[in-house]
Amino acid sequence: MELKRAGSQASIKGPAEWFTGSVRIDPLNNPPAPARVSCASVTFEPGARSAWHSHPLGQTLIVTAGCGWTQCEGEAIVEIRAGDVIWCPPGHRHWHGATPTTAMTHIAVQEALDGKNVEWMEKVTDEEYLAGAPVNMGANG
Repeated sequence: MELKRAGSQASIKGPAEWFTGSVRIDPLNNPPAPARVSCASVTFEPGARSAWHSHPLGQTLIVTAGCGWTQCEGEAIVEIRAGDVIWCPPGHRHWHGATPTTAMTHIAVQEALDGKNVEWMEKVTDEEYLAGAPVNMGANG
């Protein structure tokens, strides 16, 4: 068994090539092979967001604090709040982050395929980010 005590792993600033705005990544677990699942707590300050990206085996997001937005390509922006769980299917192009006025933290869980767990793409433009009001998906969305 390996125990990783809270605060024992250094926070990482979200790289500018993958994120817009102030983002902090707190690694939670990245076990050695043959394990393929890794997870991190990611905090987005107001207005911060990821670039468009996809995951070869999908991604689960568990919102732990605040209020944010997420969008799958071709769909409306959706508001996400603490307690929400989001599943992004394999290869599905999407982004996620804070609202313009509220920070958001989520735990991101993803599985690697051939050692790769994410495919980063172009940044979400301000126009894309601010386009349209978010949709409240409700309990079944």
